[in-house]
Amino acid sequence: MVVVLTRDVMEKFKLELLAGEEGIGRTIVTSDISRPGLEMAGYFTHYPANRVQLLGKTELSFFEMLPGDVKLERMRLLCSQDTPAIIISRDLEVPKELIQASNEKHVPVFKTHMTTTKFSSRLTNYLEGRLAPMTAAHGVLVDVYGIGVLIIGKSGVGKSETALELVKKGHRLVADDCVEIRQESENFLIGSPPPLLEHLLEIRGIGIIDIMTLFGASAVRPYKRITLIIELEIWDPEKVYDRLGLEEEKMKIIDTELTKLTIPVRPGRNVSVIIEVAAMNYRLKKMGVNAAEEFSRRLDEVISSTDELDD
Repeated sequence: MVVVLTRDVMEKFKLELLAGEEGIGRTIVTSDISRPGLEMAGYFTHYPANRVQLLGKTELSFFEMLPGDVKLERMRLLCSQDTPAIIISRDLEVPKELIQASNEKHVPVFKTHMTTTKFSSRLTNYLEGRLAPMTAAHGVLVDVYGIGVLIIGKSGVGKSETALELVKKGHRLVADDCVEIRQESENFLIGSPPPLLEHLLEIRGIGIIDIMTLFGASAVRPYKRITLIIELEIWDPEKVYDRLGLEEEKMKIIDTELTKLTIPVRPGRNVSVIIEVAAMNYRLKKMGVNAAEEFSRRLDEVISSTDELDD
């Protein structure tokens, strides 16, 4: 399971640690954030203890209205064993009862200068990205005309060589050999390279090359949304390949289905040009222009007119 430590959040947003230092190694397992207004009123029956607790002006102003003997009890309940962190927004003054409960239960308390809504939005986006379901694929990810193309196929089929040719034509490399894929939202897959392989490309006979050093910073990018999968395979004369493009093949990664094209490889075929055309054609289809369907329609019209002449 992918987790984020409270220490990661503290460093990312430059939060000020106020209490509970022993708990900064706690894990955050959900991107949901809680604003414990009902809990301040004493209702803990459905308290989402495993979420980051965000206290703003509303929660703290209500807390100040509580009787003195109730305040410490509420804060002790708020600082549960599962609570990863409590964050105070707007640089508001932190109640001494929260500091005491935090040190007792080892729940870290942080402070930020950002407004509650703004910080909540940024923290949610950060956690959704870090906690998104993830997998890895053996292949090459290239940005071709703004389309994230994941090139897959058996080892030695020419994936890296094709990616190198695309980079020479002005397209951008994202990852080679291993692509880390995260599903950040529904039908939204983001591919990126492992840190060890960033900017690197392996070419058999040459070895490892640094694309950014050879071609410049514009030849690489750190991540890209994957929208098209192209599988390279050695040409099989016994296999019937799609020549019209009317049937669309799909491939599922995590919970997202993506369009997949199979391109047979043999001497004389310029695979990089074919991938460029495939990316442009995919974009046209998304804009409502489908050459295969238009050809099929024209063919039906010709057949219909010929049948009428025969009659």
